[in-house]
Amino acid sequence: MDQKEIFKKIRRIEIKTRRVVNDLFSGEYHSTFKGRGMEFEEVRQYEPGDDIRLIDWNVTARTGYPFIKKFREERELSVIFLVDMSSSGFFGTKERFKEETAAELCSLLAFSAIKNNDKVGMIIFTDRIEKFIPPKKGKAHVLRLIREILYFEPVGKKTDIAAGLEYFNRVIKKKSVVFLISDFLSEDYLKPLHIANNKHDIIAVKISDPRELKFENVGLIELEDAETGETVIIDTGSSAFRLDFAQKAETDNFALKRSFHLINIDFIQIVTDQSYIVPLINFFRMREKRR
Repeated sequence: MDQKEIFKKIRRIEIKTRRVVNDLFSGEYHSTFKGRGMEFEEVRQYEPGDDIRLIDWNVTARTGYPFIKKFREERELSVIFLVDMSSSGFFGTKERFKEETAAELCSLLAFSAIKNNDKVGMIIFTDRIEKFIPPKKGKAHVLRLIREILYFEPVGKKTDIAAGLEYFNRVIKKKSVVFLISDFLSEDYLKPLHIANNKHDIIAVKISDPRELKFENVGLIELEDAETGETVIIDTGSSAFRLDFAQKAETDNFALKRSFHLINIDFIQIVTDQSYIVPLINFFRMREKRR
């Protein structure tokens, strides 16, 4: 793909996601992810209905009139996208590849973040750390993140979520909101995930292709594992196979949700042939109710 086509694709994602941000997500994002605290801004004269607990007694004594302290939210956050770019992400049977969905998702969340004056950064990992982009503000920075997800060529093929989390824990010292975006085809990552979540606010986002959840009857097909290169021939014409496959996928997904719940990790599931907007809005509203 030449540079002109790359620019057009990134531009299409920008236009699509910025429209959603402007119409739906800016307020939802702001309400969901509060700032780090409140800081003093000024004092003003007391008005009926003000909270008497905010009265500044020193100023009140000095002036002879009641004054209250006014605070503002210390808004600025750092949002980090911890993105799995192993070979299984370059898979798609319906609307788009999983990595394209990840790019759109990061774009939407990143534009929401910078509209609220937050910083965004990214760590790309496979079975190793592939790239670290420190948090910054600005549209140009967001467009760089989108480009990296779409066109970065990783060295590794397999997935090691634990390695990604351990690196994140070393390089990100300031408390951050973290979107861990993966298909979670990895092992032994719950302990470092729990450690990271003790300091940061981590949201697990699973991106799946519909064929990873169930098969249609299309006869004999050959499948290749993108991470290992192993191939297998399966008979999708077998109703027993299709039922077993769907049941296993459902069982695995339930186990994943339960594992996250036990360590207080929020979970969003996105399927590439469905809108990611509804799961995100549901997540934002659920978080808002918990506050």
